[in-house]
Amino acid sequence: MHRPWLFIGALLGLTAVGLAAWAAHGAPARLDPARLAMLRSGIEMQGWHALALLATGLWAERRGGLLPQLAGLAFALGALLFCGGVYSAAIGGVSLGPVAPIGGTTLMAGWALLGVSALWRR
Repeated sequence: MHRPWLFIGALLGLTAVGLAAWAAHGAPARLDPARLAMLRSGIEMQGWHALALLATGLWAERRGGLLPQLAGLAFALGALLFCGGVYSAAIGGVSLGPVAPIGGTTLMAGWALLGVSALWRR
């Protein structure tokens, strides 16, 4: 079950590039500098975690087991929560409360799970 992580990683990468283009050309007129910086931070995190999901998909195919799957799930869910919370605040001016910090913690868990899966012998 590595294909979903490859697909979600590609989708996150695709939308990160689209959002980056919008941030560079269309968003500056609508957003103040602080919100534009917040938007760019969310896009950067989305792009990094798109790559993390691609790597996780490749690792899951090679290694198998539960840990890479949990890492992929954490990356996908964490990116959704973290980036969604950041985008909501940056673009819409709406705070979703602790959604972004929960997403960030979930992303960190994904990295920890991926690292443990590399060290854990099956």
